[in-house]
Amino acid sequence: MENIFEILGGISLVVGSVSFLIASIGIYRMPDFYNRIQIGTKASTFGLLLIVVGVALISPIAWIGKLIALMLFVLFTNPISSHVIARAAYFTKVPLTKKTKIDKLQEVISEAHLKKVKKNG
Repeated sequence: MENIFEILGGISLVVGSVSFLIASIGIYRMPDFYNRIQIGTKASTFGLLLIVVGVALISPIAWIGKLIALMLFVLFTNPISSHVIARAAYFTKVPLTKKTKIDKLQEVISEAHLKKVKKNG
């Protein structure tokens, strides 16, 4: 039974590592900052969770609590920090790629500005 957990843990470690490899290729190929941060965040969260699950399957039972805490920390902080960085980049005018057709955030900002002007106005 222990051998099965080691095999599953090894598979999880390999798939998590492949996820990091694919993310690094994706970061290189993406056209702008916003696409790069998106692929980096999703793949690193997924890859790290798979790696931590693999370690949890292989490691002694005493590590499980720490590994669960690590998984929860990454699950909550990685997307939030990525969102904050992307938003800061947007407001400091980091350019979108020329292929971007729709800018939903600009639409929301314009609507909010119009409401504020009408309210004060």
